[in-house]
Amino acid sequence: MDWVSNIDLVADRFEEDSYDVLLITSSAFKAGSTDGIELLEVINTRSPTTEVIFLAASDDIRTAMTALRAVSCQYVKQPASDEELRSVIQLAVESRPSRPETKLLKPPRFEKMVGQSRSMQVAYRQIRQAAATDIPVLLLGETGTGKDLAAQAVHNQSERSTGPFVVVNLGALPVELVASELFGHEKGAFTGAREMRQGKFEQGRGGTILLDEIGTLDEKGQVALLRLIETKKFHRLGARRERKADVRIVAASNEDLQDAVRRGRFREDLFYRLDVFRIDLPPLRERQGDIPLLVDEFLRRYNNQFDKHVAGIAPDCLALMENYDWPGNVRELKNVVQRAVLVCEGEVLHTRYLPPRFRPERPVRGKVTFEVGTPLDEVEREMIVRALDETGNNRKRAAQLLGISRRALYNKLHKHDIR
Repeated sequence: MDWVSNIDLVADRFEEDSYDVLLITSSAFKAGSTDGIELLEVINTRSPTTEVIFLAASDDIRTAMTALRAVSCQYVKQPASDEELRSVIQLAVESRPSRPETKLLKPPRFEKMVGQSRSMQVAYRQIRQAAATDIPVLLLGETGTGKDLAAQAVHNQSERSTGPFVVVNLGALPVELVASELFGHEKGAFTGAREMRQGKFEQGRGGTILLDEIGTLDEKGQVALLRLIETKKFHRLGARRERKADVRIVAASNEDLQDAVRRGRFREDLFYRLDVFRIDLPPLRERQGDIPLLVDEFLRRYNNQFDKHVAGIAPDCLALMENYDWPGNVRELKNVVQRAVLVCEGEVLHTRYLPPRFRPERPVRGKVTFEVGTPLDEVEREMIVRALDETGNNRKRAAQLLGISRRALYNKLHKHDIR
């Protein structure tokens, strides 16, 4: 429970934390330099689950009525007994939404991929284009960028969607087991082969196979894969009969395969066989605007998993996340949010729930340039976003930086759909 004597400080508290109930007296409502109605509207926008109780002096009911018309709140005439206040507060707490996490955004998604940044829109378009054909696809991107989800999307969007989707992590397989894993083996083909076993290319018949970490495949495995791509046929280990490979190949790598070709670690002919349709998945640091969407997605997921009720993330915490480089990309973000939800003791994620590597906060550059001819709406939106970045998402300071009222700022946030 917090107490402040000045209405001008109330909005600052809501920038930093969330509250179940706000009690405000009519005298405090009129005493500060902050417009009381504007304050209530800001709180209603930033913390819609907060119940507002207006303590109105007996000779100042008009102020209470003005507040009631502006936002939904309760009022109690003063002087009020302790029992009356206790009952009103208890009723306000009980009337709050029982599942505050419903405030979370419903993130825009493509298949199982979340994001609406320009770079992801390009990736979505390429996935649709690749899915319309049956040619090999090469997915490139840093670790944790979601290459497995992109491969699944290619499969789901293709005519092979009713067939199996088989994933092989080549980097996790011992070299001596790769051939058996991919092509299968007959009983007795080698020591320990006690029974016949189908390989992944057989298991994926009529569907799609994802060869993840393709760059780790050894020379012998590369030759066998090249032959399969060229002939559409393969042999199980120890078998004489050829089998048809009716499967769509998607290969993925987090390394520069062209550099591996130059260094002689990867066959050039295999590279060009795989690099028919290339999709580059952007790192998280280049996906402007996607971090809040991904955070909301993971909050929803781990609220359910851990039976938590985390409603959102504090502005300064989100600012730290947006200014972080994310070397582990979306996978790292997912792990950070998972841990934060697990240890969170309230309904809001704060900076103290983030790993130490997120502090101290990195400075944000304050220079903005625009080309002549940029639409004014784009300029206004970018200036607002930059002002929020500069102030750690503090609405009050951002409004001051822009030279407008906080109320005007919230109108513009709504106008440009900035969250």
